[in-house]
Amino acid sequence: MRLFLKQTIFLFCICTTFGQVQEEVNPPEHIKSIIFKGPTEDQFPIVQIGESIHLEFDDLLANEQDYYYKIVHCDYDWTPSDLLKSQYLKGVDNQRIINYENSYTTLETYSNYQLTIPNQNTSVKVSGNYVLEIYNNSYELQFSRRFVVYKDIVKIGATIKRSRDFNFLNEKQVVQFTINSANFRLVNPKREVKVAIIQNYHWPTALFNIAPQFTLGSQLVYKYDQETAFFGGNEYLLFDTSDLRAPSSQISRIDVTELYNHYLFSDDHRKDEPYTFFPDINGDFVIRTLQGDNASREAEYTHVHFSLPYRETMALDQVYIFGKYNNYALTDENRMTYNAENGMMEAVLKMKQGFYNYKYVIQGEGENTRLNAVGGNFHFTENNYLILVYYRNFGDMYDSIIGIGSANSRTISN
Repeated sequence: MRLFLKQTIFLFCICTTFGQVQEEVNPPEHIKSIIFKGPTEDQFPIVQIGESIHLEFDDLLANEQDYYYKIVHCDYDWTPSDLLKSQYLKGVDNQRIINYENSYTTLETYSNYQLTIPNQNTSVKVSGNYVLEIYNNSYELQFSRRFVVYKDIVKIGATIKRSRDFNFLNEKQVVQFTINSANFRLVNPKREVKVAIIQNYHWPTALFNIAPQFTLGSQLVYKYDQETAFFGGNEYLLFDTSDLRAPSSQISRIDVTELYNHYLFSDDHRKDEPYTFFPDINGDFVIRTLQGDNASREAEYTHVHFSLPYRETMALDQVYIFGKYNNYALTDENRMTYNAENGMMEAVLKMKQGFYNYKYVIQGEGENTRLNAVGGNFHFTENNYLILVYYRNFGDMYDSIIGIGSANSRTISN
């Protein structure tokens, strides 16, 4: 009986582990500037089978420790699929990252690690959702990132519309699209096909489990309003520290202590202000420097100083600086504190030289993060939308991705 109970507990643990949703794990404080992209500059890899994905990150401990990578194949809901590793990988993972160098002539020393997949040890064989996991030499998970591999089988046409809901007429954007299966036969599309819609590659606000509204020949039509609507948000704020010594329209002053300090001009609350367009990169960042030829190991780390006027509407809620630079994590490091002397919310972040987008978000106790409480929501805002089409035929062991579509709200219409 005791042996049976042990076996039952062991099997339950295995099922629990393998059934968990693979959320992205963010790194410890000494790992920074994680860049993860495919052939384009967008830092979310969406590739066809055989195309390369590239990972790069810095370790501020600078002790050249060993890091290893693993790849997990997932189903539509980001739980691990039933495939064996040999069924979705060619070669083996759990390999050491061998491409790394130490920083050169920088005030902050760091080790820069780079990994490209496919490589001589590892490549992926099937389409679908994937998670790349990075472990240290004690086999402790340091961080993980999602990526997507697809086959170009079906075509997606998408447009962005203003909401028809009068309450959100000037605040929301609606994604309407069709999936054209052409010669790819879909017997029962409501069961075989699933879609995910992602705004600016931000998974926490993605929409799932949306059935086609109707079929028209070989087309699946999704012309919803409320079901496929997103808050527009506002354009991201930005700054550029590529030149260490030159103030700019975003940087008020620069000084040097143990590192360079870049003091940004104080930002404003834009929620109740008229919408103003200026180009952004939808929350992303780009590492670059004018003081060297190789930004990966010659760019400096600087202290960037942020400030935002306190308002009573913030109450005692937590205010965070939000952006792709730390994968949109809300941590103690990017949480702002109140300065009673000047009435400002302030924070200082250690960031690698480059061009950054950011905004301010508010999190109250026991509630969801208010992403646009400071910046506001506007239907004019330029946003990118990605549509992923998943397919599982009767008897298949995993959810494949048979097409992707994209649209931008620059072309929004009524």
